[in-house]
Amino acid sequence: MRRYGSALLLILVGAAILRISAFGELYLRYVRAGLRPYLVISGAALVLLGVAMAVVRRTGHGREEGHGDEDGHGREEGHGGADGHGGHGPRTAWLLVLPALALLLFPPPALGSYSAEREAAQRAAQGVGTFPALPAGNPVELTVGEFSSRAIYDSGRSLKGRTVRLTGFVTHGDDGTWYVTRLLVSCCAADATTSKVEIRDADPLPADTWVAVTGTWHPEGRLGTDSAWPPVLDAATVVRVKQPADPYEKR
Repeated sequence: MRRYGSALLLILVGAAILRISAFGELYLRYVRAGLRPYLVISGAALVLLGVAMAVVRRTGHGREEGHGDEDGHGREEGHGGADGHGGHGPRTAWLLVLPALALLLFPPPALGSYSAEREAAQRAAQGVGTFPALPAGNPVELTVGEFSSRAIYDSGRSLKGRTVRLTGFVTHGDDGTWYVTRLLVSCCAADATTSKVEIRDADPLPADTWVAVTGTWHPEGRLGTDSAWPPVLDAATVVRVKQPADPYEKR
């Protein structure tokens, strides 16, 4: 069985990648949507490579056995001695199957409140200026990142007097405050950064609960400074919602 170990590992990893990308949207927990074709191609290539490797090793083994029968002797079983490995690698290599099986059977969840709370609230002036006008009508659907940018840097105060709706998951502060939070990614979950909005006038929900919050901007601090972050929303309604298929916002 050790003969097929590396082939099996390739097939398992390829199948895991295909499971999260070709047969569902789990890949959105880890990378941006635009990377899906590359994941599908990579997963399929790994599976095909593993199958090809298994076929080659099986046919090669068959030739070895036939050769041993003709000349009256065969290869010794367990070649490699007491160290437990021969030409097919050490037995400990089988441990590599475990993470592949874990990804295939138990894909890890998207980043949540723990990841968001680990990032320090480091915000500096990034150039206060005017923003494009918001669409007409209330409430205005904004991402958490869009709302934060306008609240902190928009000298035109485009949020003033407008009702907005933000969707994200709940995180908690040490002083009893709570936030609607989203993680922003450029490429994949590894480069995620946090954007959050403090929610007032509403009872907190458990951490990682996904909510849609409707309310109005509550100005805090001077524009473009750390005192304006995180921005504040006076909530009118807070509704539980399902986690979206793509849990991350794009920078």
